[in-house]
Amino acid sequence: MDSTELQNMMLQKLPGMPNKAKRVTDYLLSHMREAAFKSIGEVADELNVSKAQLVRVARVLGFGGYSELKDCLQKAILEQVNPAAMLTKAVGMKDELPHKILQTEHANIDDTWMQIDMAKVAEFCQMVDDARSTALIGWGISSLVMELAYTRFCVMGLPTTLIKRGSLSLLEQARALPSGSVLVVCEMPSYAIDVTEAVADAKDHGAKVVTISDSPAAPICRFADLSFFISAASPTFGSSIVGPVFLVHLLTSSLVVHMGDAAREALEKQAAYLHDERFYHPIFGLKY
Repeated sequence: MDSTELQNMMLQKLPGMPNKAKRVTDYLLSHMREAAFKSIGEVADELNVSKAQLVRVARVLGFGGYSELKDCLQKAILEQVNPAAMLTKAVGMKDELPHKILQTEHANIDDTWMQIDMAKVAEFCQMVDDARSTALIGWGISSLVMELAYTRFCVMGLPTTLIKRGSLSLLEQARALPSGSVLVVCEMPSYAIDVTEAVADAKDHGAKVVTISDSPAAPICRFADLSFFISAASPTFGSSIVGPVFLVHLLTSSLVVHMGDAAREALEKQAAYLHDERFYHPIFGLKY
């Protein structure tokens, strides 16, 4: 059963349910990823219902128990980020695929925008401005998002480290961060164990953690001092980076305005570098 079939089945059962069961089912529909990877106790506590109530809802939905429902939720979620399975669906779209991608990316930006709390943006700016140093970490396509953030942080003159796999593990690099640092981590499925371990270790050593993820269920979110959530749906490859890149664009643009004169001085130095004709062709315009 894929996610669409599972959602349709829940929607069909919803009207005839008692109020408490409706509340549980509404949660499963709107927080499918979180429910798929949280324990029955965590879901029960979040909804303020008993574990027995969750078992009863699972049976009403046609499952033998909550564990069977959870298995189905996990399979449906993993199917959404399985590139081979997504390719099979995309082949059937053919001529409609470009339009589907356009619709999806518009929705990713709109949904990411709806999840942005401007008070948290202001908190992010102050947190980075006050930090001794900033480090950025991501894995896979999430690392592309952090590359953009790294470029902009450097252009603003901020002491910044980009943590990525190399001669040192992620954990070894995170362990070297001084207390008082801010660690910004972006992660979309698949969630990597070494990223989680690196974030946990940095947190233990006094770093403040800012997370960018598609779901509160992401393991890194357990260590967050500040969390931002994005939409990363894609009809083909596992996740899109359009939503996360939009968020990083917004955060870094807000940060450069927040920094004022300090950022202006850094940008003036960058402008001088851009006029160095050993590297750039000034006649074509200068942007960074």
